[in-house]
Amino acid sequence: MSEEPRRRRRLFGRMPPPRPAPRQQDPIVESVPPALRIAAAYGWRLLILAAVVAVMVWLIIEFKLVVVPVLVAILLTALLWPFFAWMLSHRVPRPLAIVISLVGTIAIVTGLIWLVVWQVSEQAALVRERAGERWAELQDWLLGTGVLPEEQVSDMLAFASDFLRDESDFLVSGALSVGSTVGHVGAGALLAFFTLICLLASGEEIWGWTSRLFPARARVAVDRAARNGWATLINYARTQIFVASIDGIGIGVGAALLGVPLAIPIGVTVFLAAFVPFVGAIVSGALAVLIALAYNGPWIALAMLAVVLVVQQVESHVLQPVVMGAAVKVHPLAVVLVVMAGSMAGGIAGALFAVPLAAFVNVVAVTLSTGSWRTGDLPENDLLWRTEPRTIGRGEEEEETT
Repeated sequence: MSEEPRRRRRLFGRMPPPRPAPRQQDPIVESVPPALRIAAAYGWRLLILAAVVAVMVWLIIEFKLVVVPVLVAILLTALLWPFFAWMLSHRVPRPLAIVISLVGTIAIVTGLIWLVVWQVSEQAALVRERAGERWAELQDWLLGTGVLPEEQVSDMLAFASDFLRDESDFLVSGALSVGSTVGHVGAGALLAFFTLICLLASGEEIWGWTSRLFPARARVAVDRAARNGWATLINYARTQIFVASIDGIGIGVGAALLGVPLAIPIGVTVFLAAFVPFVGAIVSGALAVLIALAYNGPWIALAMLAVVLVVQQVESHVLQPVVMGAAVKVHPLAVVLVVMAGSMAGGIAGALFAVPLAAFVNVVAVTLSTGSWRTGDLPENDLLWRTEPRTIGRGEEEEETT
């Protein structure tokens, strides 16, 4: 190094690095307004996300014979998990706890099916005969009023009859969308049963293997977010079984007291339909009122409607908040939109799994996006879809050690 640069360095200190030459801006890019550039950047990213979601939905629909039984098994596992974990905490051997859980579930389902088949076989013919008589009485009454001509009344009744027949065919086809043949239904039931056994026996090991598919740096965040989602799924299943029991017992007992036939099938239908929030309660309640109208007449049907409304109001505004607290707080608009989207994409199965899947995804997304998996703190913003656990990100053991 020459003497001149050394002298300048001693006098003025270390010389700053040379500044990089200014980058030449593309005149075409500069001519685009900044707001439009930002909107375009958001737009192509949203298009990519929409494409990913569309591909996932398409794959689920294509492989529904596998996906639906697995989802059923996951929901059953979430439903049985509190009792199953209680048995394990009281030193019941895991194989025995699995047997007790499975046998109890099979016994309850078999008992409900037997009660439904027994009462339908006893009263279906009578209900069909009485419904035909009511239909003829309605037709005679409309013709006797003289307000409408006979041809128009016949056309209206024919349209109503065709509509009811088409809707019944639609419901049957939707119910069979899970499996188009009896063999598919049987295979799906066996797959769901086997998956349920595996989840109860070694669910922790299965999740450990699954979490290792993610990059090492993301495993902790993914694990804690998924555990929060699992806790939410358990709370959802517990809440829904409570709601379904109250609705089914209340409306079934009300139908029996009013003398409405098929009270047990009505109660079981309401119980099963309650797992589809809002929509299921409306459809099953309308079915109970329709049976009462066809068999008992308009006054008993009006009383049945009052029973349905009272049971649903008491369940949603009194019993559920008191018993379950803040286990699952979901905005009604979110539930309706999710259920409708699920039914459009996957029929009855889509409507059934839409709400629990949305609750799981919401909690996982909130846990990851807010970074609360690091600290366990709650996000400050009030969520549209607020679900348990109220402590986000850390398990109970971690909280005790901190």
